[in-house]
Amino acid sequence: MTTDAQAARSTGSLTQGQLSPLDQIRLFEKKYDVVTTGIIGRLPLAPTWRCLDLGAGAGSMAYWLAERVSGGSVLALDTDTEYLEPGRAANLSVRQADLTTAELPEGAFDLILVRAVLEHLREPEEALGRITRWLAPGGWLVAEDFYYLPAEHAPTPVGRALVGAYVRRMEAQGADMRWARALPAALSRAGLANVDSEVTPAGPGQSAADDELIGTRLRQEGHTLVDSGLVTAEQLTDFLDALGTPRGQDMTTLLISAWGQRPTTG
Repeated sequence: MTTDAQAARSTGSLTQGQLSPLDQIRLFEKKYDVVTTGIIGRLPLAPTWRCLDLGAGAGSMAYWLAERVSGGSVLALDTDTEYLEPGRAANLSVRQADLTTAELPEGAFDLILVRAVLEHLREPEEALGRITRWLAPGGWLVAEDFYYLPAEHAPTPVGRALVGAYVRRMEAQGADMRWARALPAALSRAGLANVDSEVTPAGPGQSAADDELIGTRLRQEGHTLVDSGLVTAEQLTDFLDALGTPRGQDMTTLLISAWGQRPTTG
């Protein structure tokens, strides 16, 4: 017999039955962890580093970091810590807090990761100012957010309708789906040095993980777009049917990854 709590924290097959919010987060991690770990792997990550994972989600990056800083520490911070396991590693701790109000010591971390968080804040640059103060001199900040390409440029009517509806819904919740374009420049304005960046395309047909993630979200949440009159049920079905086929291929989003280092002087 499955309890409500078990259903909410499903860890079973990601391709069968009703997927929980945790399963959706893990699909996101499946798609993007390879990008994030690749970037951090280029940094001079030392076993003694003190790391902070802001918006840690289900913890995949926090756990990955904990394995690589065996003589250091990892703090996973999120407004919702339900899916995080503080006992996963001896050098891992979990804190439930909002990064816009959290009080952390200045200069306390050698690496800070903030992924898919800043775009949801009303004052992302103000938040960046807080975050960079938590970096130790010489410490690195890795920030990643999504830039949504104009919905009207999608190659199909259903794509234009669905992408536009999704962006409008996110913006109604306070997200800025265009802000990520300014991320590298924002890191420089925040006083970081050695700023660099890269772009990863996302969308239908960009990878099997993309199609699985998009399909999952729309099967779970697409009814809200239909109920709101933003798309029709027929449009939603057609879009889902086209996933994995050439006619459904598109590039809807760019993951902007940017990183920089707090100067050791000044």
